[in-house]
Amino acid sequence: MSDRTPWSHDIDLDDRSASASRARAFVRRRLEEHCLSPLGDDVQVVVSELVTNAVRHARTPVTVTLHAFDLTLLLEVQDGSAVRPARGAAPDVLATHGRGLHIVGILSRDWGTDALPDGGKSVWAEFGLPERRIPGGRATA
Repeated sequence: MSDRTPWSHDIDLDDRSASASRARAFVRRRLEEHCLSPLGDDVQVVVSELVTNAVRHARTPVTVTLHAFDLTLLLEVQDGSAVRPARGAAPDVLATHGRGLHIVGILSRDWGTDALPDGGKSVWAEFGLPERRIPGGRATA
């Protein structure tokens, strides 16, 4: 049995470059309030990459959502474009761009895309949540 209550938070952002910074701050605050600060650096880098891609390529407002379940933190970035990012080979070490999704793949447990009914898409990334220790040394999810 888990003592962790599932939760969800979201924020709507416009299609400006400052949205990546606002998304990082949102993630940092939400993880702190749920005592998950150790995940902060990785999740902030990933949300920054995903929001930057949405702003640059979709050019639509975005919604960032964090969902927590027993063992998983799910980050979603939704935008109004149906064009999905492609999983590709590792970028050339001398490339000046194109590393973002490779970084997402390294920092997250998994990532992918889903089509939305309105014609947009959701790009998501999963992160493992740490186990909690209870008195007596037993671990819970």
